[in-house]
Amino acid sequence: MNKLMKTVTIAMVFVLLTVLTACGSKESADGGNGAGKKASLDFVWFSDGNEGEIMKSIINDYQTKNPNITVNLIEVPYKDLGTKLKTMISGGKPPALARISTTELGAFANQAIDLSASNGGLDSYTAQYVDSIKPFYVVNGKAVAAPMDVTANGLIYNKTLFDKAGVKVPTSQDNIWTWDEFSAALKQVMDKGGAKYGMVWDYTPQRWSTLLYQFGGSMMSEDGTKATINNEAGVKAAEYFKKLHDDGIMPTSVWLGGDNPNNLFRTGSVAAHFAGNWMIGNYKDIQNFQWGVTYMPKGTTRSSVPGGKFAMAFQKSGVEKEATDFINYISSKEVNAKYCTDALFLSPRKDNSKLEYAFGKDMMELFSNELNNTVPAAAQDWSRQTIVPKFSNDLKTTLSDIIGGKTSAKDGMDKVAQLIDKAIASEKK
Repeated sequence: MNKLMKTVTIAMVFVLLTVLTACGSKESADGGNGAGKKASLDFVWFSDGNEGEIMKSIINDYQTKNPNITVNLIEVPYKDLGTKLKTMISGGKPPALARISTTELGAFANQAIDLSASNGGLDSYTAQYVDSIKPFYVVNGKAVAAPMDVTANGLIYNKTLFDKAGVKVPTSQDNIWTWDEFSAALKQVMDKGGAKYGMVWDYTPQRWSTLLYQFGGSMMSEDGTKATINNEAGVKAAEYFKKLHDDGIMPTSVWLGGDNPNNLFRTGSVAAHFAGNWMIGNYKDIQNFQWGVTYMPKGTTRSSVPGGKFAMAFQKSGVEKEATDFINYISSKEVNAKYCTDALFLSPRKDNSKLEYAFGKDMMELFSNELNNTVPAAAQDWSRQTIVPKFSNDLKTTLSDIIGGKTSAKDGMDKVAQLIDKAIASEKK
């Protein structure tokens, strides 16, 4: 081969390699179908019920529409969620996505992608969701997660016992009971309906705090700088809670003895259960009596206490845009409606307040109404999850001491207020 031919051959090989390399790069970038960059998204997930299977179905639909994207659902027990995420982040390999509860949300807010940036800004983004949960997912002016489902506290009642006693429950927001009217109604159900107890109330400070907010109180000031639980409203809420026990409307065996309120309500001998919307699914199998949901009574105002689960996308995953697109998909009106109806969840979206549930549609709408009439203080307090865990157990045991007569409502709330102030101060160090 002479020198000229050799030069031509090398040049042709170079051109051919360039063309092949270009084709190979295009295939990698387009996924071979022109649909965009191939990406694999790790989605750390925990389940309380069947929602993991529902999410797998949603992922399959998404992958069919976006064949360049693979979503790997990494399922972990809820108790391991925080440790799993911390390990991945500290190891330099954060997941693309995670399902987050209100308890963990604050701990990972600094690593989260601001979802409002791809959705027209913060006001536009938050306008999609019920106002009462905003303090949970808006941190330092950024939307650090997308609400997926919400919870609300409300009132489940034994319809059979109420009917037997001739007591009608409120049928609209216009005739909601006051707490004194509700207490009188429960006594009538006990006297004429044969109920052993008027009501059971979950043994948690979160559920008790519903009464606190209805009486106009809060655990902390709006700016989170000091305790307010021991003001006049807080003390009255604690005193009224004790009175419900003293009057025999509520059994002491739940808050002083550890009895399970769910089991007591299932016996059919309790007129009402003060619980969360998730009990609708739990009580589906009750056969020995009819039950329903009605409006909670009010104090100086109406209020529930919100909670929920969220989806978070993480910075430095290498697939930030794809993760954000996926969250925008699963939190859209149509997909969120499927997720919430199949799992029997309340939707956080304002345009999904009325969904076609296969069971309990009217009951879910009542819980949704409670959420829409919730004071801002409820979410402001419970979103401060670096402070609340430092006193919540003491609040629970103090309420038990108040019920048991070991301390007065004022002294008990003063004690809890000191613990709250101490927890707030520790945050500033």
